[in-house]
Amino acid sequence: MGSFRVKGGKKLKGEITPQGAKNEALQILCGVLLTPEEMTIHKVPNIRDVNKLIDLLSDMGVKVTKLGPESYSFKADEIDLDYLETEEFLIKASSLRGSVMILGPLLARFGTGKLSKPGGDKIGRRRMDTHFVGFQKLGAKFNYDSKREIFHIDGKDLKGAYMLLDEASVTGTANIVMAASMAEGKTTIYNAACEPYLQQLCEMLNRMGAKITGIGSNLLHIEGVKTLKGTEHTMLPDMIEIGSFIGLAAMTQSEITIKDAQIHRLGIIPDVFKRMGIKMEFRGDDIFIPSQKHYEIETFIDGSILTVADAIWPGFTPDLLSVVLVTATQAKGTVLVHQKMFESRLFFVDKLIDMGAQIILCDPHRATVIGLDRKTALRGIRMTSPDIRAGVSLLIAALSAEGTSIIDNIEQIDRGYQNIDERLQKLGAEIERL
Repeated sequence: MGSFRVKGGKKLKGEITPQGAKNEALQILCGVLLTPEEMTIHKVPNIRDVNKLIDLLSDMGVKVTKLGPESYSFKADEIDLDYLETEEFLIKASSLRGSVMILGPLLARFGTGKLSKPGGDKIGRRRMDTHFVGFQKLGAKFNYDSKREIFHIDGKDLKGAYMLLDEASVTGTANIVMAASMAEGKTTIYNAACEPYLQQLCEMLNRMGAKITGIGSNLLHIEGVKTLKGTEHTMLPDMIEIGSFIGLAAMTQSEITIKDAQIHRLGIIPDVFKRMGIKMEFRGDDIFIPSQKHYEIETFIDGSILTVADAIWPGFTPDLLSVVLVTATQAKGTVLVHQKMFESRLFFVDKLIDMGAQIILCDPHRATVIGLDRKTALRGIRMTSPDIRAGVSLLIAALSAEGTSIIDNIEQIDRGYQNIDERLQKLGAEIERL
């Protein structure tokens, strides 16, 4: 288990470029299975989860060629379906949450799919029903081996259908869209996720020859085609990294420029951080955050305490609530953070309380943060990263704290943030990988 040693209390300065979007990459890379032709993908983030998925695709028979630091060529013309029956495949797939999205492409192109129960963050229960109910609506036959926790799906005769999703699941929508892209007839998906990641996937599929309309809305129409061709695709910058860097700049009183942020694809993320009192300037597609000694949380119009809650897109992404929470600890004012989607994602606040933060954990979904307004600095401690987003939030806290912190289990952070220690060192951070 690796660790970071962080000496906090130092102002940072400079430019930082966000990596390609992790959540988009997991969808796009599964999509290469839809065609035997070459796919060229750019801005692929060099992070643990993405690299594990690339390795899994390679084991399945996809020809993978690294073209540059962030660019790859994929060719899925000789997929070994027998490999899906091996114990090795089941073990590798179960260690990666995003592996579930190989099912849609496999069903579309080969009519069959098999997967063990995927793993991922320990942030609460994330059910798979939306994926499988969608497949069943398309005519797939589904069987779950509860003893071995293995999903078997027969989709040899997929046909388009109307479906109203019970939740606007991003991965569920992506999986169903990929399966429906080559199903016979027309598929209509209502209450579809419409995140920028999903928009990117649909736009890539259309370049491959798919017929998808309604992109960017929660009502998608898909006319099935018989085959898809190869194409070239570039990932968006990771919006979660961008939000993390905004919070980092505020907490450490740093002057940071976030390069090539594609601001028009960030939704309300900048506005939420502005409501936390953080100043920022948009310079073309760059975000400039000046050094701020103080930042004050807004209230609602009637003077009541601000609530920041997660919601489906275009609402505020749940992946940034932990960053909002930690950023609030040194603001002036009070905020209620409401994490609706996952019941375990706020369970890192005990570490912040040990560092001196004033936080009341109301229940598994809500925490009230009373900002210290820098009258008292957080203090360095030893702590463990429970998941990707909590881990980077604890890293932000450590960089702002007095003294030295040790963060254990940084493999969790590495799953979502590429070379984060090296990139922060270039801004002047004192961070060492142990």
